[in-house]
Amino acid sequence: MKKGIRWAFVIFITPVLLWLFLLIVLPHIDLLIMSFRIEDDFGNSTWSVSNYLNFFNEPIYWLTFARTAVYSILVTSLTFIVALPVAFFITKVVDVRYQGFLTMLLLLPFWVSELVRVYGWMILLRESGVINHFLLKAGLLRQPVEMLYNDVTMVMGLVYTSMLFMVVPLISVLDSLDDSLIEAAYDLGANMGSILVKIIIPHSMPGIVSGSIVVFMLTLGNYLTPNLMGGKNSLWFTEQIYNQFIASFNWNQGSAFGFLLLLLSSLVIWAGLKLTGQKLSKVVK
Repeated sequence: MKKGIRWAFVIFITPVLLWLFLLIVLPHIDLLIMSFRIEDDFGNSTWSVSNYLNFFNEPIYWLTFARTAVYSILVTSLTFIVALPVAFFITKVVDVRYQGFLTMLLLLPFWVSELVRVYGWMILLRESGVINHFLLKAGLLRQPVEMLYNDVTMVMGLVYTSMLFMVVPLISVLDSLDDSLIEAAYDLGANMGSILVKIIIPHSMPGIVSGSIVVFMLTLGNYLTPNLMGGKNSLWFTEQIYNQFIASFNWNQGSAFGFLLLLLSSLVIWAGLKLTGQKLSKVVK
């Protein structure tokens, strides 16, 4: 029996290990090697760290890098602020019969691709879009206003596209919160602010950290939403990576930029885990 269980484990784990190695580990090893190589005009390559030094020599690179990090943290914070009341309302306020229905409503927009959802927002917000049309009809505007192609719109789009990945972990942890704890706090004279800080947030911390990690990484590596909704003025570091790979055909420099972004995400996640006192093994359960 033990031998049969052992062979069954090998059969099931082999495809997983192959998938991880062939599609994640091996390409990253190849990109890491490329990031330390430079080529001359004759196609000869040598080992060098110049691809990483170029990042610090060009202000546009490290300024965009820092800007992307700051905005990704901002988007993660705003996503949490929006998602927590939604998750609390679904798990603790509405009747149990309607919780599944409301959760399904949250999932529905994510059944279509991010491109379709972003274009939907662009149709609403553009100068000739739906919102401008109704504001003009109501007499609130004399002429259309361009609501796209700025940082505010970009952040709003990123919060919208990431919200589900924060709501689902929060629903999971809040569902396990005993309602009697909140009721007892109310009976003892606590207000909603105290209950939020002393009961809800501490209990939800694993879900908060889990959702924040996913939202931060997705936002940091997002290319589509900043490019379409932010426009040329909303610089995002993934665009720099895209330009190196596709526009300049400089795969060595693009690989270096990609690993710098990976290093940034790892450092921010490590700092977040340290600040919240959470362990990664507990958060990813």
